[in-house]
Amino acid sequence: MLYGFLRVVVRCLLWLINGNAHYEHGDRLPAGNYILVGPHRTWFDPIYYALAASPKKFSFMAKIELFKNPIIRFILNHVNAFPVDRQHPGPSVIKRPVNDLKKTDLSLIMFPSGTRHSQELKGGVAVIARMAKVPIVPTVYQGPLTFKQLFSRHRVTVSFGDPIQVAPKGKLDETAMAKIENDLQTAFAKLDKEIDPSFHYVDPKETAR
Repeated sequence: MLYGFLRVVVRCLLWLINGNAHYEHGDRLPAGNYILVGPHRTWFDPIYYALAASPKKFSFMAKIELFKNPIIRFILNHVNAFPVDRQHPGPSVIKRPVNDLKKTDLSLIMFPSGTRHSQELKGGVAVIARMAKVPIVPTVYQGPLTFKQLFSRHRVTVSFGDPIQVAPKGKLDETAMAKIENDLQTAFAKLDKEIDPSFHYVDPKETAR
């Protein structure tokens, strides 16, 4: 209940702040559950991903430090977030999302790089997709990278790619993982080029130095 309410509130707030969001290729989204995967470019891109794929509901991983604040913890718990200890990840990092994907109507938003300040993909998404037997949907965000920049009302674009299937049989070894990672990187590059052929992502942390 709170998830749906907050989604409406956030959509209205972002419309007031920016009012220039465009969502492309929603027809590529599967009917059932899936893992929505994109490069992590700003702290609010998961919000735009969730809005772009509405009315689908999502769960997502959040660093455990955020759950220390009782107000933030209350909100995160009610928007289907679950804590992840990046320093000491346990079995729940895999078990929780697999269970949600298999037994609920929640899809998963996941950033395979794990952080906004790294573009190196990690293999967790492939493991979860295979265990849950769901496709991976690549997506990208282009637009303002800081909250202050959102007020400039520059265009925000979220675009979805074709689903990537993880083979249900065979070894999910380094070669298989590398292929999935390559397929994702290729899909991200293709989507970015479709939106803006001249696009080049620059980490705001780097420009601030």
